Amino acid sequence: MLDIDPSTVAHGSILPRGWHFPLMPAIIRRSDLRTDGFPGLGVVMPDLGLPRLMLGGRTVSYHQDLIVGDIVERRSTLLDIVRKGDGERALAVVTVGHDLIRAGETSPAVSEEQRYVMLAGTRRFQSVERLATPVLAEHVDTLVPDATMLFQYSALAFNSHKIHLDRAYAREVEGFPDLVVNGGLTTLLLTEFARLKLGLSLKSLTMTNKVPLFCDRVMTFAASRSGDVWEMRAHDDLGQVAATAEVIAS
Repeated sequence: MLDIDPSTVAHGSILPRGWHFPLMPAIIRRSDLRTDGFPGLGVVMPDLGLPRLMLGGRTVSYHQDLIVGDIVERRSTLLDIVRKGDGERALAVVTVGHDLIRAGETSPAVSEEQRYVMLAGTRRFQSVERLATPVLAEHVDTLVPDATMLFQYSALAFNSHKIHLDRAYAREVEGFPDLVVNGGLTTLLLTEFARLKLGLSLKSLTMTNKVPLFCDRVMTFAASRSGDVWEMRAHDDLGQVAATAEVIAS
């Protein structure tokens, strides 16, 4: 998916930080999928009556490396539900925690908190006409995610949400102009930018998704350093900030 030679990641080698995402998803029967195709959050959830869902952000802490070939236990917990508004404006912010623990260890190698926003079913995406603005930063890189990349990431992450796979659903039901880039894929691409372009080894990452990114449109990654902290951004094809990340590296 990342166009990296698979032979460079051999059994017993250190797993690049950010590549733990296939260990995170819920694994459920097809008959139990949500109506939008999403398999759920990996924890037991009450029915909030809010059928639409999107990833708001995540905080990841890397305590030690995972090794290719490790047996890993995942412990997942529903940490918080905060409800806001009512009627068509009703929403809930749901926080789920995951710990990845290597066999024989007691402390997690990786801890991740994921923040999801659940919305009323009547809400649809509203596009706004904007002028293009330049992306300025110390370090900049670009990439165009296509439908194949979205499909491959969705398969690896066991994410069958239709907004990433079904153009008709994305456009006609959700109101998007095209397939939506997975929030987790945006995070992964930012961590790869940090790893491959900036030479960073991540200790922690706090990611916030602000607006959707779309298939076949240029994404621009930008990074600036302030002391021990890197401020990173993902911009859409018109230069709008779509996601921000605060990264601490060793």
